[in-house]
Amino acid sequence: MGEAIIEAKDVEFRYEGAEEDAVAGVSLRVERGEFVAVLGRNGSGKSTLAKLLNALNIPQKGEIWVDGIAAHEEKNSLEVRKRCGMVFQNPDNQIVATVVEEDCAFGLENLGVPPEEIRSRVDRALRDVGMQDYAEAAPHMLSGGQKQRVAVAGVLAMRPKIIVFDESTAMLDPSGRREVFALAEELNRRDGITIVWITHFMDEALRAGRVVVMDAGRIALEGAPRAVFQNPEQIRKMGLDAPPMAQLAAQLRAEGLPLRADIMTVEEMAVELCRLKSVN
Repeated sequence: MGEAIIEAKDVEFRYEGAEEDAVAGVSLRVERGEFVAVLGRNGSGKSTLAKLLNALNIPQKGEIWVDGIAAHEEKNSLEVRKRCGMVFQNPDNQIVATVVEEDCAFGLENLGVPPEEIRSRVDRALRDVGMQDYAEAAPHMLSGGQKQRVAVAGVLAMRPKIIVFDESTAMLDPSGRREVFALAEELNRRDGITIVWITHFMDEALRAGRVVVMDAGRIALEGAPRAVFQNPEQIRKMGLDAPPMAQLAAQLRAEGLPLRADIMTVEEMAVELCRLKSVN
């Protein structure tokens, strides 16, 4: 087992006026350099958990440690956010300036980073997300995927060790979704940034290193994607759909076809069917 960069212990959080906890006794460990997808239907608590990891919410009970900092103590909120950046669902809610490079510099200016270092960090961050040619562009003229890249650049400029993507592809078209997800994968693979990917898209979760499924404020399932998605009926009871090929494989197995249990893609289904044909 590697080093934990995030560790939540028996965390509870309830919004004011609510009758039930949004997060109810959650314990979660994320290792340094992991890519973890968090799934759940609306109201499952996944976005509340994201905000707890970034210290936007402070738990009423339990502890959260982020890169050694006690995120459950409000006095540490700024330090937590230096280590753990967040990219929200709607980039328009995160972009505050009228020029791309100025938006990317906004957080650094608030921290009092020297101008020459701001210039260097902004240039690097825009290169990292492939938006260097749009440095002087107006954000409102960009596509949804490009706006999310700008939002990611603003986070990267802060040099975080963790980035939480809170349903950051939910408002994008398929092309934009692929673009932003591929960027997160690259940041994880190339730079070793720990990624917590909040989503309800099964195809994205399937590419994560580990999947956490939340239901009614609790962690209901956890493990490698192939292990979690092997039981589509269990996933369906939590208001989610398993990958289509996992569902098809389960249906065919129920009809007596001896398919292996971990089929997740069209290619794997084709190979397995060809294998069975050759055996018979």
